[in-house]
Amino acid sequence: MKLHEPVPGGPCWAELGTSDLEAARRFYTALFGWRPETDSRQQAGGYTIARLGDAAVAALTPLYQPAQPVAWNVSFAVRDADTAVRQVAAAGGTVLQEPTDVFDSGRFAVAADPGGAVFQIWQGRSFPGAGLFNAPGALGWVELLTREPDLAADFYTTVFGWTVSASDRYPQWGIAGADFGGMVTMDDKFPHEVPAHWLPYFAVEDVDTAAADTTDGGGTVLMEPTSPPDGPRIAVLRDPQGAMFGVYRAGDER
Repeated sequence: MKLHEPVPGGPCWAELGTSDLEAARRFYTALFGWRPETDSRQQAGGYTIARLGDAAVAALTPLYQPAQPVAWNVSFAVRDADTAVRQVAAAGGTVLQEPTDVFDSGRFAVAADPGGAVFQIWQGRSFPGAGLFNAPGALGWVELLTREPDLAADFYTTVFGWTVSASDRYPQWGIAGADFGGMVTMDDKFPHEVPAHWLPYFAVEDVDTAAADTTDGGGTVLMEPTSPPDGPRIAVLRDPQGAMFGVYRAGDER
């Protein structure tokens, strides 16, 4: 993506909620070379930040509620979380968790767009978000999969002020034209039970190697490595606990 640091409206963080934190730590450390650090404070509930060098790149967390699915979640940066959730509701979205302070790090909320895709809102204070983008092992793209593309375009441009390219094949989201993500319309190829969702993509040195390493680590390749027209080589993978994520070849940002 063409963003290299957290900016208002842009993706700033990716967070995995998992049923087996220790297994997830092992899997992603082997796959991406992450160095996970678990917050020792009891109030943090096992929240684990993954680092590449000194840079925070993602988080791994236990499931905090019985109904919470195993999944990757994408956070978008805002200047004011309380204002953002009001905008979400006014634009037809749903506020799933009202803004809450997270120590002195920032203010956090959870919402869903009109098509049901869940996302997170982050008002950074001492912690603005990821310290590295677009490098191997770091977040580099986010993709909305939805059955309501027109509603989604109206919603996100209203709430976050995004630009959206006019493309029937693969519309792309941007901030002032700096693209950071895309949108896929879920057609009949997607099972009915698969909900609309945001999918994070992480950069890797070699997509085919990452796919093989995922299988070796007990995960699954959902979309084999492929090179779409005018795009980077990509694959969609699933970790051993069931969370889906994408990978793309570093240096081939759209």
